Amino acid sequence: MDYRRRLLFHGICLFLIGLFTGLAEQHFANVRMALAAHLEGVMNGTFLLAVGAVWRDVKLSSRASAAAYWTLLGGTYGNWAVTTLAASLGTAALSPITGAGHSAPQWQESLVTAGFITIGLAIIAASVLLLWGLRGKAPPPG
Repeated sequence: MDYRRRLLFHGICLFLIGLFTGLAEQHFANVRMALAAHLEGVMNGTFLLAVGAVWRDVKLSSRASAAAYWTLLGGTYGNWAVTTLAASLGTAALSPITGAGHSAPQWQESLVTAGFITIGLAIIAASVLLLWGLRGKAPPPG
C-alpha cells in the first residue's frame, strides 16, 4: 500500500470535513465544542498532510508502518468524531473550557470520556512509532 499517498488523501479529506464542521457550528448543542471539532478536523488533516510529506523518511518494518498508518487514521478521524459527538450531545467530559455550562446524561459523558482517552492513546502510539521511524541519520540527498 502506498501509505504516503493515502495519508495525503486522508489529510485533505479530514481538512475538508473540518471546514464543513465549521460551517455547521451554530447547529450543535455546544457551540464551543463545535468550534473545537472544526479545529480538530482542520488541524488533524494538516497533521496527516505533514506526516504524508515526510513518510518516505519514516523507516519502519511493514508491520510497524501498518500500525502507524492505522493508528494515525483512527486517532485523527476519531479525534474529530468524538469532539463532534461531544458538541452534538452537549457533554462537558474532559473539556472544562469548551464544556463550561453544559452537561449531559452520565452515560453520554462516559462515552465521550472513553472516546477521548482512546483517541489520546492512539495519537500517542502513532507519534511514538513515527518518532522511532524518524530516528537516526537522514538519507543522503539525491
